[in-house]
Amino acid sequence: MADYVLLDGVRTWYEQHGDGDPLVLLHPGGAGVDARAFGPNVGPLAAQFAVYTPERRAHGRTPDVAGPITFDAMAQDMIAFMETVVGRRAHVVGCSDGAIVALLVALRRPELVDRLVLVAGVFHFNGWLPEVIDPNNEPPDFLARLYEELSPDGAGHYQVVVDKLARMHCEEPTLEADDLGGVRSRTLVMVGDDDEVRLEHALAMYRGIPNAELMIVPGTSHGLLVEKPDLCNNVILEFLSEDPVPTMAPIRRATS
Repeated sequence: MADYVLLDGVRTWYEQHGDGDPLVLLHPGGAGVDARAFGPNVGPLAAQFAVYTPERRAHGRTPDVAGPITFDAMAQDMIAFMETVVGRRAHVVGCSDGAIVALLVALRRPELVDRLVLVAGVFHFNGWLPEVIDPNNEPPDFLARLYEELSPDGAGHYQVVVDKLARMHCEEPTLEADDLGGVRSRTLVMVGDDDEVRLEHALAMYRGIPNAELMIVPGTSHGLLVEKPDLCNNVILEFLSEDPVPTMAPIRRATS
C-alpha cells in the first residue's frame, strides 16, 4: 500500500508491506536514491513484519523544500512519521544516510525505537573515507536517471539536490563517541569489509553504543544489503526477532 503523509509541510511518500510488528526502513541517501534501494530486502522482512518505507525529503517521490537539507530536519520528519503513521514503538533499520537519521531518531526519541539496525552509517562526517565525500565528485549517471523517474520536482532540480547533499555530507553529522551512550535500544552495527565507512569508525560506533552488536560482512562494499542480501536479511531478521544468546565467555558484555 502506497500513500502520502504531510510531515511539517513535506508531502512524504511511503509504502507499507506485510503485517506484524512495525519495522521502519530508512533508505540510503544521495540524489536519485529512494526506497527502491531496499528491493532485495523488503520481501523477506515483510514476511515477518509490517514494513514501512518512507522516502525522505528530496528523495524519490518526496519533494525537496526550500533551504538546506540537513540530517536534523530529516530526523524530525521521521519522528513525525513514526508518531503519525506507525503510531507506536517500532524497530528501525537505516542504511547509509538512513542509518544516520535512524541514529538521531533513537537518540532524540528513544521511546519510539525498539531494536535498531545501523547499516554502513556514521555518527560524524569524518567517519567517511575522505574520497567518498569529496565535493568535486560527480555522481554516477544512473542516479540522475533514477531521480528523473520519480521526483515530483523534475529533472531540472537534480543538480540542486546534488549540491545540497554534497554540503550536508561535508558538514554533518557531528556527533561525538560520547553522545552514543544515549542510545537505549539494543543495536546492530553492520558494515561491509570494503565499505565507504572507515572500519575504525564503525568499531567506535559499536563501542560507543551501550547495548550494541557488530557485523562486518565479508566481501562487500557500501552496497552490502544488495551484494549479499540473503546473508544480510538473515542476520537482520534474527537480530530483530530473537533474544540475545547466552555467550560462553563474555568480556564486553560480562557486566551487562
